[in-house]
This record gives sequence, structure tokens and C-alpha cells, in this order.
Amino acid sequence: MPIDVARRAISRLREALQKSAALVLNSGALATGTVATAGLGFAYWWLAARLLPPDVMGIASGLLAMMSLVTLLGEGGLGTLLTGELVRHPGREPGLVTAAATVGTAMTAGLALLFLVGQTLVMGSTGSIDGWSIGLAFVIGCGLSNLTIMGDQAFVGILRSSSKTIRLILFAIFKLMLLAAVAALGFTSATALLWTWVAGLLASWIGVNLLTRGGARRLVGAPDFKLLHMHRRRVVDHYALDVSLLTPALIMPYLVLVLLSPTTNAAFVAVWMLVSVASLIPAAMAMVLFPVVRASPNQSRHDILLSLTVSLLFSLACAVFIFTYSQQILAVFNPTYPEIAGSSLRLLGFSLLGSTLKFHACTLARLTDRMLKAAPWFALGGLLELGSAILGAKLGGLQGLVLGWTLAVSIEGACAALWLTSATKLVAGTDPVLQGTTSSPFQT
Repeated sequence: MPIDVARRAISRLREALQKSAALVLNSGALATGTVATAGLGFAYWWLAARLLPPDVMGIASGLLAMMSLVTLLGEGGLGTLLTGELVRHPGREPGLVTAAATVGTAMTAGLALLFLVGQTLVMGSTGSIDGWSIGLAFVIGCGLSNLTIMGDQAFVGILRSSSKTIRLILFAIFKLMLLAAVAALGFTSATALLWTWVAGLLASWIGVNLLTRGGARRLVGAPDFKLLHMHRRRVVDHYALDVSLLTPALIMPYLVLVLLSPTTNAAFVAVWMLVSVASLIPAAMAMVLFPVVRASPNQSRHDILLSLTVSLLFSLACAVFIFTYSQQILAVFNPTYPEIAGSSLRLLGFSLLGSTLKFHACTLARLTDRMLKAAPWFALGGLLELGSAILGAKLGGLQGLVLGWTLAVSIEGACAALWLTSATKLVAGTDPVLQGTTSSPFQT
């Protein structure tokens, strides 16, 4: 009897996976890249924590967080647009990708320069960017990060997530090698760490283009600004949703740097990095749902439930792991980190459950073209996250910040779950993807 039950369960699981082949293959590719990147990223941050003093590590990680925020604000929703719309325009993908990358990079570079000028005027030489070299690395890094988002999202949009996986792995390898090289030469400053990040991004694109035999180059063509302009309303809607959803998590390390101290931020980032990497798995599955459901809306409910179930189970396992081993994780990075943070960070992993529900609610909003209606609710949730974290930090230091953040994200997750139960059935009624056999430069 138990054997028969197991066989039926395995058979049903196999049928479910086969029914969602596109979702499983592309999510699996992204998950593989995330796991490999997590291992190599762990080695990168471990080496940085061993080589850099805690205050320098705190400043560098805070600037990388701000680089991500500036990139998000400059990206303008264009990357998310590519994920969902490329499948609708076979044969015109390169023009749309190039137009989006051109606009996004110009906006990001402008915002990066504004941040530098603003920090100089407000904080002068006491700011985290106190020289031309680190300022240049920051601006170039923001620009390259924007191009990277566009390219990665384009790979997902044409259902070639394996190419994004290759780039992620190459980036992790190159930045680790570069960090070891600059440390061997005696450069152990925040500026050196930022430059390893910038050079790693550039090298990863050169590498993925070679390994995919021109796959990255095929994303580039004459910019089709006319086609991009046709989607201007959706760009704005995606932008509003992206900023509302992602800003609080991106700004957290910089917030800890400002509210507490560079030393505290160094310990915080050690666990926050693991939480952020773990969140990439449910985020990737939710992201892949966008083009997959666009292509096959008739089985949208099945794909959404499969993605959500797998993501929640994974998030719960990660939360339990971090709760149990937070002290050991800190000690692996640097022997002084457990003394700095204590047990304050052990609840941080449970925010993954709320984040997973938010990611999937966000995807459903995109699929039903309700981005602009959903954005204010996500923005309200973001304010709740930041407000709770700031209040917690003022009342209880690092432990208060973690408790405030986790509680706020959990409340948002509960609200997202209620909406998910009623909104899934709406997806099948969204606009169908353009059908046809129009040739595409990405078809093989």
C-alpha cells in the first residue's frame, strides 16, 4: 500500500512538471544559476570580509546597495517590459532590447551623477564616496548594471534563461578572481571592491557572448524607438510596480549603514546577502511565470500554483536554516561578526515567506495589466517596511530593525496571499499572446 501511494504521488508530480515544461525548464535554469552564484558569491563575500576591515566592508556593501537602487530607478520598468513583451514581437526583439537599453542606461547614468553631486553638497568629504576613483566606479557600475538588467530580462523574455544562468556564473567567477588579484596587490579599500564588481560585470558579458556563440550580440540591433513608444503606458506601469516592490530591500544595507554603523552593517550584510540570494529563487520563478503564462494562458492556474508551492517550501527551508545557524554563518565570514550582531539576525530568513507571496502577487498584477492599480498598495507596503525597520532600529538597535522588517514583510505577505486566492482566475482572461510563425533571430 505505501508503495502504491508513493508511485501515484510520483506519477502526479511527473505529470504536473511535464504540463509546465516551459516554466520548469526556465525556472530550473535560473535556479541552477542562482545556486551556483550563491556558492561563488559566498566565497566572494567571505574573502572580502576576511581581507577588509569591518568599517570598509560596511561602506562598500552600502554603496553596492545604493548602486542597485539607482539602477532600479533609472531602469524605468523597461527591463520588466522586455520580459513580458518580447514574446509578442517575434523578429523585432533586438530593436526593442536596444531601444530600452539606450533609454535606461542614459537615465541611470544621470541619476548616478545626481547622487554624487547631492552627496557631495550634503556630506562633503565625510560621505561614503570621497574620491574621484570610487565616484567613477559608482557611475560606470550603475550604467553597466542597467545594461545587465536589460540583457538578463531579455534572455528570460525569449525563454533562453540558460544564457542568463551562464552570465550569472561567469560574473560570480570573474569578480571573485578579481578580488583575489587586487587583494594580492595590496588594494583592500572600498574603491577596489567596487572596481572588481564593475570589471566582473563587463567580463561576464564578453564571456556569455563567446560561450553562446554570439547569443548576447544577437540581442543588439537598430533601436526600435517606435515600438518602445507603443508600450509607453505599460513601461510607466511596470516602473511604478518595480520601484514600489524592490526599493525597500535594495536600500536596507545603506539604511543600516546610516542608522547604525559601518561595522554593524558589515555583520548585517553577511546574513542579508544569504537572504537576498535565497529570495532570487522565488523571484526567478515568479519572473518566468510572466512570459510562460503570456505564451500559454490556458494553463495559467496550474503554473501559478506550482510556482507558488515550490517557492514557499524553499523559502521555509531557508528561514529555518538561517534561524538555526545564524551565529555560525556570521563566524564563517569573520570571527568578530557574532560579537557585533549577536543573535539579532536569526529571524531575518522568515521574511522570505512574505517576499515570495509578494513576488507572485506582483506577477499576477502584471499579467492582468493592473500594475498601476497595484503599485500604490506595494508602495504602502514599502513604507511600512522602511518605517518599521527605522522605528525598530531607533528602539532596539539591530535586533529591533530585523524584527520590524520581518513583521512588516509578513503582514504584506498575508495581504498578498488573500489577493492571490481571488486573482488567479483573472489571468486566463488577459490579452492572448500574438500567435504565428514569424521568424525570429533567436529561433534555432
